Amino acid sequence: MKRFSKGELAQYNGKNGAAAYIAYEGKVYDVSGSFLWKNGRHQVLHNAGRDLTETIKQAPHGADMLERVPMVGMLDES
Repeated sequence: MKRFSKGELAQYNGKNGAAAYIAYEGKVYDVSGSFLWKNGRHQVLHNAGRDLTETIKQAPHGADMLERVPMVGMLDES
């Protein structure tokens, strides 16, 4: 399983043809195929290429939404 540094994750911001990846609780997910993540943004509040662990906790939906998208790696937090 691929390990991403925070710098590498930031490259997957969904802009200029890049894939859109987000991290949650140490796991990295590819949200590129979701119509809810246009140009790397979700609901004008969240941006791809970032660790959204704290942000998702405040969202109106739970993290179970991530079960619908592929997990592509792990976030290296060291």
